[in-house]
Amino acid sequence: MSNIAFDIRGHAAIVTLDNVAKLNALTIPMLDALEARVREVERDAAIRCLILTGAGEKAFCCGADIGAWGGLSPAEFARHWVRDGHRIFDRLARLGKPTIAAMNGHAFGGGLELASCCDLRLLAPRATLALPEARVGIVPGWSGTQRLTRLIPEGAVKEMALFGRRIGADRAVSLGFAAEVAEDVLGRALELAADLADLSPRATEIAKNMIHAAVGEDRDAAVEALGSAAIAASADRDEGVNAFLEKRNPQYSGL
Repeated sequence: MSNIAFDIRGHAAIVTLDNVAKLNALTIPMLDALEARVREVERDAAIRCLILTGAGEKAFCCGADIGAWGGLSPAEFARHWVRDGHRIFDRLARLGKPTIAAMNGHAFGGGLELASCCDLRLLAPRATLALPEARVGIVPGWSGTQRLTRLIPEGAVKEMALFGRRIGADRAVSLGFAAEVAEDVLGRALELAADLADLSPRATEIAKNMIHAAVGEDRDAAVEALGSAAIAASADRDEGVNAFLEKRNPQYSGL
């Protein structure tokens, strides 16, 4: 019912947007299911990587289903549709594990914003990127003017958002948005995910937090997560917890 498929291959979780009849356009149940799957991946230590892809050969995701938001009141649109989408996209962006968008086809509007939440993007040769919101009288609402502008030059974002132009796969690579173009994006994503077996999951998680702090992706939470991880490994933390449980004054060593 949610049009979200979930599969585990080795140490990789594959989340597939499966709404082919509507070019994998996002609905409220799909967003809810996506959030649940991200949370599941976050808590499963056996999963080392999340791969996000789309069903079919034409589209990765062509944005939000207009039927899901077209009838909302202005208040509902702003308070729920936009804010809920931001919360879910932010959760994907801040997942402590590496994420790959295996973009099997076009990514428009919310689909492009969704791919922007991933750490690495692979594009099929036929795929194009677009921000077509102005054609239906709205603006990008799920970080297309914010997170995307941290990934590619401002001028390229304006081309899409202000002039309605599409960007092809090769140019997306030259702009730094995508890592590479591949005929079989899912197969290539699984190869890259397999490479993670030789890397420390804790090291990649901390490196991701540090990079996010540098570019402003939830900087406050990233800094506090790093500090909390450091203090959690200290003798002082153990002494403080033990002293509290034993109802005595702590004897800190500074270690």
